[in-house]
Amino acid sequence: MSDRIRHLTLSHVVLPLPNPVSDAKVLTGRQKPLTETVLLFVEVATEDGHEGMGFSYSKRAGGPAQYTHLAEIAEVAIGHDPSDIDRIYQSLLWAGASVGRSGVATQAIAALDVALWDLKARRAGLPLAKLLGAHRDSCRVYNTSGGFLQASVDEIKDKATASRESGIGGIKIKVGQPDWKTDLERVAALREHLGDNPLMVDANQQWDRARARRMCRELEQYDLIWIEEPLDAWDAVGHADLSRAFDTPIATGEMLTSVPEHMALIDAGYRGIVQPDAPRIGGITPFLRFATLASHAGLALAPHYAMEIHLHLAAAYPTEPWVEHFEWLNPLFNERIEIRDGRMWLPERAGLGFTLSDQMRALTKERAEFGS
Repeated sequence: MSDRIRHLTLSHVVLPLPNPVSDAKVLTGRQKPLTETVLLFVEVATEDGHEGMGFSYSKRAGGPAQYTHLAEIAEVAIGHDPSDIDRIYQSLLWAGASVGRSGVATQAIAALDVALWDLKARRAGLPLAKLLGAHRDSCRVYNTSGGFLQASVDEIKDKATASRESGIGGIKIKVGQPDWKTDLERVAALREHLGDNPLMVDANQQWDRARARRMCRELEQYDLIWIEEPLDAWDAVGHADLSRAFDTPIATGEMLTSVPEHMALIDAGYRGIVQPDAPRIGGITPFLRFATLASHAGLALAPHYAMEIHLHLAAAYPTEPWVEHFEWLNPLFNERIEIRDGRMWLPERAGLGFTLSDQMRALTKERAEFGS
């Protein structure tokens, strides 16, 4: 007889950042500085004693909505065979379909979906990447957390140096300010500081098509690994046009919340780097679905944020990816990821390879439990 999901625990966690950070959306007046990350954790237990853990997250808004949505529909998963992950996913998706099948709805389901994949890999005694079928034991890694716009050029240089001394290979800095000349000055300063080492920039959707073309042309001289989100995330045609027009690769996708939204890039003829985010696209199940299509289209991969999940998914992608390093979530887990020689190394521990810390429990604002 097959195993069954016996119990689910949902936790609404608020993790303050040490210092507020700002990207271009703040400088253009569209958002406030980021002061915290709100997370939805799911712990799943089965009748046979197997366990798994997963999470989703939100920045600035939406965290309480994710928690509330999953709390409304989580009971649907009780009694299911935990191996039937896509079947459970579809059941949850349709249970809450009146509010849509993207956005908050799928981001809420993502936490449980990740937990089920973690459980499946733990039960097999394998790291998740090995369960999926890894192409490599480590991935190229770059840091973003040191490159925000509230920091001076000297501060970013110091953080870049510290990142590289810790074993991180690439450095990404934010651009997209109202004064585009300031962007170029900062990029030039970091390129000089880093020498030939990998450098990326991220405009966080703050250019229109005309400004994006001009900026991409100006940025060609700096030999960047990519230019990220030069346009609104939903402008698939604009991103596709830029990806064909310039030698510097264009990267986008982190803000998209369903497979169809990502597929719009491929349908538009996009030739850049895709950046799906498993918690945002709806979990590992839809991430893998899109990754297969992206690989078929010959696209490079650089998943956004949540390195604890994305290291495994990147390791299972056919072509060499990049993984984004953010240390922000470290307090929530007992384990750390090994980083050296410009690469992030897969843990040998089963599943995602993480257990929840006492600090995560202390930061939990509310909990809900389902099943016996």
